[in-house]
Amino acid sequence: MTFTGEQAQRSRAFARRGGGGGPLWQFLRGFLKHPVMVGSVIPSSKVLIDKMLAPVDWANCKLFVEYGPGVGTFTQEVLNRLAPDAILLTIDTNSDFTTYLSRKIRDSRLRAVTGSAADVRTIMADFGLTEADYILSGLPFSTLPPGIGPKIAEETAEALRPGGAFLVYQFSPKVRQFIAPYFDRIDRGFEWVNIPPATLFWAWKD
Repeated sequence: MTFTGEQAQRSRAFARRGGGGGPLWQFLRGFLKHPVMVGSVIPSSKVLIDKMLAPVDWANCKLFVEYGPGVGTFTQEVLNRLAPDAILLTIDTNSDFTTYLSRKIRDSRLRAVTGSAADVRTIMADFGLTEADYILSGLPFSTLPPGIGPKIAEETAEALRPGGAFLVYQFSPKVRQFIAPYFDRIDRGFEWVNIPPATLFWAWKD
């Protein structure tokens, strides 16, 4: 989706007035406020979500972490699969998304936090959590501020248990250069049924 300068200005003004409240509007609003932190203005397709989550061993997943949940497109699908005694921790730098998610999803397993994925271990520790089974990210690594991408990759590897995985969906394959130094085994896929089509990575901590 491309905006002219005038259209973007009107949209930002509408956001400041608090206009709109649906998930698509919230996604657009988040993109306008923090464009380098939002990978796309279109939520992920159900086909992409199912493919991305397919390798997860749900029966043995006690802690699932999601970076950049946005309006909860993946979040609800994760909760639908997650065991009753498991926890889903979401981390987003945009407080609007965190607030929206907390109001939209009433589930005792959800912990929605405003913060940086680079601080994942600190945030986990605040909840008394030590190791994650899986961490999911749609953050646009190639447009993050300098140094943030490698820091997130390193902290993610440290936060995962042995045998756990970092699940990454991106619109640029460059993310592999950020995660490769910290993961020995990286599986790769691609999904056309999404806007835009996405490259998928499953990075395993052996």
